[in-house]
Amino acid sequence: MSALPPAVSPPATPTPPAAPAAPSRNLGLLVAAQSLGGASPPIIISLGGLVGQQLSSDPAAATLPVSLYQLGLALSTLPAAWLMHRCGRRTAYLLGAVMGVLSGLVAAQGIVHSNFLMFCLGTALAGFYGACVQSYRFAATDSVSEPSRQAQAISRVMVGGLIAAIIGPQVVIWTRDTLPMTPFAGSFYSQALLALMALPLLLGLRLPPPPRKAVATGVRPLAQIARTPQFVVAAAAGVVSYGLMAFLMTAAPMAMVGCGHSVGEAALGIQWHVLAMFAPSFVTGKLIARYGKRRITALGLVLIGASGLMALAGLELTHFWGSLVLLGLGWNLGFIGATALLTECYRPSERAKVQALNDFLVFGTVAVASFGSGQLLHSAGWDAINAGMLPLIALVLVLLVASGRAARSGGSASA
Repeated sequence: MSALPPAVSPPATPTPPAAPAAPSRNLGLLVAAQSLGGASPPIIISLGGLVGQQLSSDPAAATLPVSLYQLGLALSTLPAAWLMHRCGRRTAYLLGAVMGVLSGLVAAQGIVHSNFLMFCLGTALAGFYGACVQSYRFAATDSVSEPSRQAQAISRVMVGGLIAAIIGPQVVIWTRDTLPMTPFAGSFYSQALLALMALPLLLGLRLPPPPRKAVATGVRPLAQIARTPQFVVAAAAGVVSYGLMAFLMTAAPMAMVGCGHSVGEAALGIQWHVLAMFAPSFVTGKLIARYGKRRITALGLVLIGASGLMALAGLELTHFWGSLVLLGLGWNLGFIGATALLTECYRPSERAKVQALNDFLVFGTVAVASFGSGQLLHSAGWDAINAGMLPLIALVLVLLVASGRAARSGGSASA
């Protein structure tokens, strides 16, 4: 009797390649890094003018360190994006954090040595770190595979901004007088320490690598993408949302003090404004998923317009505070919605340059607003500033409505 042939086992299933780190892990690291990196701007913005008054012989140059930070951020968006495209986001983010450490140390040394130019150099260097931190929201979209979850990922990372809005001012309070002979130097040493703490978090990121040139076929020229209606609408919404917020937030404390309110009342109004900017991030992504990117972006712009109308209604403390809270809420919905809209404009191989152009436009506008808000407030007045923003909002709302109709007529479900 012949032996039975040996049983044939089914072919082994090939072992799939190792999966990238879980999206939730990346998002958690990005939230933590956003919390630390986002704390630097409040330190610079709250103390830059005071240190400028202390170090500069020209009172008109007191706010120059803050303006140079905003300018440095705007100018850094393009080289930061180039580095991300060539070397990957993690490498660029690590370099950004190193620049954050260096900027805090240089600014602190400027205070120690009573050197105004050195202090300005430190705040300007912080702009590169700021550009990288602002890009964390785009890294969040790279961490999720489903386009329907991108808005929620953006919103989740922006929650880190709420934590940063608490960390930054508290660091100023705790450390501004830690070195009695050099007031405020301790806060900028702490800024460097926060950036140093972000380094191990960024090292733990496992993000998709940049597309290789050999694979990145069909890449459209940037000028062609910038002319598409999708990009025009997304960029316009981002520029108007962020630009108006920065402009009015900068002018509001000066307007409040000019109307007889105290510096403490102005500071409290800004604190409520910052909380309103980031607190909705817990639900903004869900709102976008339910109602659509364009509708939530439009709602944000409407709230910014409502803040202007409340400011025009009177000069009492309630008018200023209510206006600032509405401004913060509108910024959150408008800017996160505009960021989500931007993801519709590019292919994976085009993302770096499109995101860079968008952020250059947005933060370039913020830099101009930072330089010009005080002068325009002095020449035109608080009411004129708030009335003048309404036509800009109306224009972007018209663009959003038109793009929504075009998307529906083309069978899109993203409106």
